[in-house]
This record gives sequence, structure tokens and C-alpha cells, in this order.
Amino acid sequence: MLKRILRGCWVIMTAVLLLLAIYYLLPLLYPLLLAWLLAYVMQPLVQILKGWRLPGWLAVLLSLIFYIGGTALVLTALITRLVKELIVLLQTFDLHTDQWREMLLSVSRNASIQNIINQINQFYHDNPGYHATIDSNISRTTERVGHMVTNLITGFFNMVLNLIAALPSLGTILIVIVLAAFFLSTGWERRNAELSALLPAPLRRPVSEIWQDLRQALSGYLRAQLVLISVTMVIVILGLLLLGVKSPIAIGLMIGFVDLIPYLGVGIVLLPWALYAYMSGNLALAAGLAVLYGVVLITRQVLEPKVLASSIGLDPLAMLIGMFAGLQLFGMPGLLLGPVSLVVIAAFHRAGVFRALYSYIVSGRLH
Repeated sequence: MLKRILRGCWVIMTAVLLLLAIYYLLPLLYPLLLAWLLAYVMQPLVQILKGWRLPGWLAVLLSLIFYIGGTALVLTALITRLVKELIVLLQTFDLHTDQWREMLLSVSRNASIQNIINQINQFYHDNPGYHATIDSNISRTTERVGHMVTNLITGFFNMVLNLIAALPSLGTILIVIVLAAFFLSTGWERRNAELSALLPAPLRRPVSEIWQDLRQALSGYLRAQLVLISVTMVIVILGLLLLGVKSPIAIGLMIGFVDLIPYLGVGIVLLPWALYAYMSGNLALAAGLAVLYGVVLITRQVLEPKVLASSIGLDPLAMLIGMFAGLQLFGMPGLLLGPVSLVVIAAFHRAGVFRALYSYIVSGRLH
């Protein structure tokens, strides 16, 4: 029994040390990890170019130009289009300002609202002692809201300034990633063989199995999310075009990314929008947005189980739990890190790592 406890403590201590090493080394080594990922993604194209009897360095250089240049071109086109759509969207908001003001005024003139205001005034008149207390509470609440808005605006501008200040260092990091990816790609097979030789012989096969499973699961997860988001974006953009909404591409792109949130997704945007359209008297737009939400919801519910099951086998509920836990632990990046962590754990489970560790704790042997 004592030996089992000692082996269990050893396993726990090793796991904790490994997590601490990852936590402290990742901020230092992430450019190399990104470079390795870029080199890994480039390998199919590099092998094709080598098949055309090009020198290895030239094949790698052309692959880097293709991937980095293509990515920059696509991002530039998307950002340019998105900025244009956002400008049109802001102009549309300005045009509706008067309409919103008139709607608020008409609501305030409503007989029921006036009756409530008269009752409040009568309450003040009958209870003068409460007047100062209520005014004080309203003043404190207004001050808190003002501080929140000020902090929000200040935080946004600080974020923009920090991003601008970080541009030189981001450029340096990008250069390091590109150069490291070039050197890794030119000696890809040799470096992988050297890395494999560093592992003890009994661990090479399990590590290889874990890597294959993990690679398949992670690529499947990313592919599944890309498929689901793309389908949602296309449906929303087409629906908004049919409804005659301005800036459909910008709105469709934003709603597509919101669709990452399980069970809520596009409803966070479309349902309040439909309610506002109904209150504004635009019944056609309200009905169209409600139908669009129904189409997106049904399509998502039909596709999601099939896409996730065929790609990674993750249950949507497990994905929701992983995203919530990641959000609580890491903030917004946790929305991605949570499900990815679940994929990693599932890959370790399928590779028998936990079973082998349990066997080692119980019997002292790895199976």
C-alpha cells in the first residue's frame, strides 16, 4: 500500500512539474512552437515542390511566400471589406438616431408611463423623507454607471495604444517565426529523427500514437468549427441580403463568430434585433429575422452532432462545459483553450495514458 501511495505521489508530482514547465516556458518558446506549426502545415506543398526537382531551400522559400503572402492577401481583403461595411453600418446608426429618439419620446408620452410618473410624484409628495434617500441612490447608481463607461472607454483606448506600441515587437516575433520555420523545414526529416531519438525507446511508440490521435482530433475540431461557422455566415449573409439589410457581410461575419457560443450563438444578436424591429413597427424585418434565426438554429442542430461526431466525437454539452471553464480560467482565449484541452484529454484517454498510469500506480508496471 505504501508503494502505491509513493508511486501515486510520484505521478502527481511529475504531472505538476510538467504543467509548471509548460506554464513558465510557453511564453518563451511559443514563437518556436508557432514556427514548428507553420513548418508542419507547409510540408505537403514543400514535398510537392521537391517532387518537381527544386532544391530544398527553394521549395521551402516558395512555400513560405505562398502561405504568408496568401494569408496576408486574404486578411487584407477581409479587413478592407469589413471596414467599408462598418462605416456604412455606423452611417446607418446615425440615420436612425432621430427615429430612436422619437420612439423613446412616444413611449414616455404613453398614458401608462405618465400614470407611473404621476404615482412616483405623488409618492414623493406624501413621503418627503424618502426623497433625499432615493435621490442619493440614483446619484450613486449614475456615478457608478459613469465610472463603468469611463473605464470601458479608457480600457479600449489603452488596448489600442498597447497594440500600437507592441507592433515593433510583433514584427520581431514574426521575423523569428518565419526564419525558424524556414530552418525547421529545410531539415524537417533530420530534425524529427533527432527529436525522436531524444525519447527513451519504450516511450516512442506511445508518444507517436498520442501525437497521431491528437493531430487528428485537433484538426478535426478546427475543421468542424470552421464548417459550422462558415455555414452560419453564409446563411446569415444570404438572409440579410434577402431582407435588404445594409452591411450584410460585416453583420454576417460578426454573427458567425458569435455562433461559437454553444446553445446561444446567433440568438444573442438576432432575437434582440427582431424584438427591436417589432417595437419599431418594422414587422417585415422582425418576421424575417425570426425566420432567419429559426433556419440557422435548425441547420446548426442538424449539422453539429454529425460534424462533431465525425471529426472528434465531442459531445456539445462537454464542449459547453469546456468553453465555460476555459472562459473562467483564461478569459476570452479560454473559449478556444477549453475545448482544445478536452480534445487533448480525450486523445490521452484513447491512447491509454491514464490506464497505463493507473496500472503503474497499482502494480508498478506500465501496460
